[in-house]
Amino acid sequence: MGLSFLTACSGYAPPAQTSGMTEAQLVAQMGQPDTVRQTATGTRLEFPRGPMGHHTWFVDVDPNGKIIEIEQVLTELNFNQITAGMTQDEVRQRLGRPSETQGLGRSRGVVWNYRYENHFCQWFQVEISQEQQVRSTGYGTPPECLRNDNNMIFP
Repeated sequence: MGLSFLTACSGYAPPAQTSGMTEAQLVAQMGQPDTVRQTATGTRLEFPRGPMGHHTWFVDVDPNGKIIEIEQVLTELNFNQITAGMTQDEVRQRLGRPSETQGLGRSRGVVWNYRYENHFCQWFQVEISQEQQVRSTGYGTPPECLRNDNNMIFP
């Protein structure tokens, strides 16, 4: 006799058609958001699909609980808006939670890494100082794309 288990599973991406959809309906399909922020127009729900995922969706909801807009924010257009001097909270408000963080030596801060969909094996990196401000940004190679001396890709 075989046993079967039903598991709760959320969708990776928002549904294609969200016209008239409520926040509750979206959460039922996608699962609980990672972060909920208040905005000038209502609420913003953050759905990062990581750490190996290449997408983070921001869903804006009006005060009545209706979906206003959905945006996949991990894009080079959005990365180009991250500049030295911004606060780490401003980065989170534009890009969401990083895929991975790495500490810098001598307690100089951290590097936030964002995986995203691109034709190269790279991620976007933001160096955050101890003062919680952006020191620099750039693109790097994630560990899964590094090659060893035999030209083999590390898993």
